[in-house]
Amino acid sequence: MSTGGKGGVGARIAYYRSVMRPKMTQQQLAQTSCVALGTIRKIERGERGVSDATLESIADALGVDPIRLRTDRAPTHTRVHDSLPAISASLAAYDLPEDGPLRPVHELRSAVNEVGRWRLGAQYTRIARKIPEMLVDLSRAYHLSVEEERSELAQLLVRAYRSADAVAYKFGAHDLSARLIELMRWAAPEADDPLLTASVAYVRTETFFASRRYTSGLQALEQALDSVPSPVSRTEVAARGALHMRAAVIAGRVRNKEAAVSHLREARALADQVHEHVYYGTAFGPDSVRIHEVSVAVSLGDEHVGRALDVADEWKPPRDLPAERRSGFYIELARAQLWSGLAEDSFESLKVARHIAPQHTREHPWVREDAATLRRLKRADSETLTNFAEWCAAT
Repeated sequence: MSTGGKGGVGARIAYYRSVMRPKMTQQQLAQTSCVALGTIRKIERGERGVSDATLESIADALGVDPIRLRTDRAPTHTRVHDSLPAISASLAAYDLPEDGPLRPVHELRSAVNEVGRWRLGAQYTRIARKIPEMLVDLSRAYHLSVEEERSELAQLLVRAYRSADAVAYKFGAHDLSARLIELMRWAAPEADDPLLTASVAYVRTETFFASRRYTSGLQALEQALDSVPSPVSRTEVAARGALHMRAAVIAGRVRNKEAAVSHLREARALADQVHEHVYYGTAFGPDSVRIHEVSVAVSLGDEHVGRALDVADEWKPPRDLPAERRSGFYIELARAQLWSGLAEDSFESLKVARHIAPQHTREHPWVREDAATLRRLKRADSETLTNFAEWCAAT
């Protein structure tokens, strides 16, 4: 279905772009939505129509529900939700690949790198559009590979499954997420890389978060820490540090203050040995640990929440951190501010999170919960807050 440009869609896009804080230029909208600048200009002038896929990409970049840009205002599922069955279907024959073209390893490597960047940038629509076919191609290449290519293809499979899992987990398809994580655990040993296995243990924690089995999740991470090589290289330091970082948060969820503080301390000591970077698909370094310090404070709750506010007073995440991680900081901060009675500050943090990574923010359950609470409190501009709550489907 295509939405025409003369019925006000372009004017709505221009309006929402102009009221962004800070205001978003056409160039910035083009870059954030991955739509050509010339196309943005023509749509806003009403000189061309806009497809549903393009409209959703623009809406995500603006942080508004696509319905607000449409002329018919008909309710629609997002393209990401609609793609979940295709992702699931691509896994059905993971060990029995169908006949088809065999893509060279260098092409597959490039494609996996690309979707990995999209994952870190919280560009889930783009991942969802590309990942089903990629998983089929990778499975075929892996099972038909020659011996010298098998290890790398196993690694590429793990990384692709992780990108697919980001879509499934963030959009609430937890059974599909668990399936993808099990496939990561199946493929990782074939890569014969203990640091890749450590990265899978990091991701596996999602299943424990989803099921609220925090104690089991902490045990799984501590077992993974026992199997990680003693840190010598930067990547080994980062792999161990990321596991401690994750363990600190899940220990906080189970209100195990001693374990949370201990793991956070270990993570901070390891982060001081490396520079902030993405190691094996996970951002780690001093800035990431500081963000997780806020997460731990919010997880522990009660008298610890003030520590999250103290961190935010002293520091803000730099722009070169992955968008998903930066938006997560403001989502966590918003909860700490709400619990501290700072309703207006909380709403401002949610808006910053939306500006950084609209898709990640819209699908985050805490955002929906906190937006609904703020709406009930009526402690912010009612129209703006109502629009935000409708955008993230807060009830």
